[in-house]
Amino acid sequence: MDDMAQPHVIVLFGATGDLARRKLLPGLLRLFEAGLLEDSMIVGTSLEEIDSEGFVKLARDACEEFGKGVVSDQRWAPFAAMLSYVPTSQGAHALADLVKDAEKRLGGPAQRLHYLSVPPKAALDVIHELDEAGLVERARIIMEKPFGTDLASAKVLNAAVHQVFGEDQIFRIDHFLGKEAAQNILAFRFANGLFEPIWNRNFIDHVQIDVPETLGLEGRTAFYESTGAYRDMVVTHLMQVLAFMAMEPPTSLAPGPISDEKNKVFRSIRPIDPANVVRGQYTGYRGKNEVADDSDTETFIALKVIIDNWRWAGVPFFLRTGKKMAEGARIISIAFKEPPLTMFPAGSNAGTQGPDHLTFDLADQSKMSLSFYGKRPGPGMKLEKLSMQFSTTETSSAVGVLEAYERLIHDAMRGDHTLFTTAEGIETLWEISQPLLDNPSPVRLYAPGSWGPNAIHQLIAPHAWRLPFERSWRETGTLQKE
Repeated sequence: MDDMAQPHVIVLFGATGDLARRKLLPGLLRLFEAGLLEDSMIVGTSLEEIDSEGFVKLARDACEEFGKGVVSDQRWAPFAAMLSYVPTSQGAHALADLVKDAEKRLGGPAQRLHYLSVPPKAALDVIHELDEAGLVERARIIMEKPFGTDLASAKVLNAAVHQVFGEDQIFRIDHFLGKEAAQNILAFRFANGLFEPIWNRNFIDHVQIDVPETLGLEGRTAFYESTGAYRDMVVTHLMQVLAFMAMEPPTSLAPGPISDEKNKVFRSIRPIDPANVVRGQYTGYRGKNEVADDSDTETFIALKVIIDNWRWAGVPFFLRTGKKMAEGARIISIAFKEPPLTMFPAGSNAGTQGPDHLTFDLADQSKMSLSFYGKRPGPGMKLEKLSMQFSTTETSSAVGVLEAYERLIHDAMRGDHTLFTTAEGIETLWEISQPLLDNPSPVRLYAPGSWGPNAIHQLIAPHAWRLPFERSWRETGTLQKE
């Protein structure tokens, strides 16, 4: 399966756009410097009317602004030699000529990786351009989310892409699953006899997947007006993380078995009931450029997801995400059922600070925390909440951590589908979403810098949202007071 030994030509569509500048170009530089991009050339194409020299300058500026470390001439020169560019306006054949020229410089036919860093509406145009340019053979494509806007559009898009590319050539990217912490869920669950036996409805009370963002939608309102938080974040990211959390043990950690188990989770999710959804919009969103004064687009969403299977019957999964919120975070929080506490004397604090939690932080630095009650030193039985924490920064291999986009590009070059989503999975998620898309719950206003509309507390009752934390992640040590 590992195709890294072959030479590669990476074709970057949307090469001058925001994602390319912030993530893809600095990520490709990092992969190159890590020795994971040998025998490769990078061809950029975009609407920008610049030449290869202009693209090299743009790429260097991007790596200086968003990459790591100082980009000296000596460091930049070998990477710059890999870059070339052709404007989209010159057509499919100009792109084909540049790719073939890059292959000649690599010594012959190469594996091609096409990264479609383009708006969803432009994806099919790029597919047809690749077909016309004869760049489908020996090729894989990475497609950005959202993949369709409902079941009908997802089916149309899948059918159209499948006319040109086989499913094994398509890599639908979800950068959340590329994070070290997301994959750590699989390792944590399936490699430890301590946790897998309690990973079910008998021991887990409820689960929260919470991804608030402090950023607004400046410059992205046109995209968001046709998308909204549910399509942008829940279908594409939060449901994928939920599947890692909820899936049955796969027969192996190979792409096929993992996709099978994720798809079983999606098929087990009860259709989303609008009564279990809170939609919100931050005040000030309406009236912006490209936003109607009566816009019904949600910039915030919280929902209760019910998984109707043996393992998770009766365990609610609460998902929340939004723009312009109080903090930026990416956490999964698992609340364990509380034991009977009648033996503890009054005033012992037993159970007063909520249930035990296992928390995964999906931020770029992977962290985990396990909170529990312990006895406070001194006379009498007084309990206090403690937590054990772990961070990848504390391990000797921390320097080897790849960022999400870096890992996923590397995986696609290797032909590894493990962390990518399938046509079947995407269509199933749109299918269970249809009741909400057909009959969305009303949009409620919330103040920028808050945690969303007040209705979120009724949604999760009798439980409480884990964020905001009452404590911050600690930097060093292993045990601390919660």
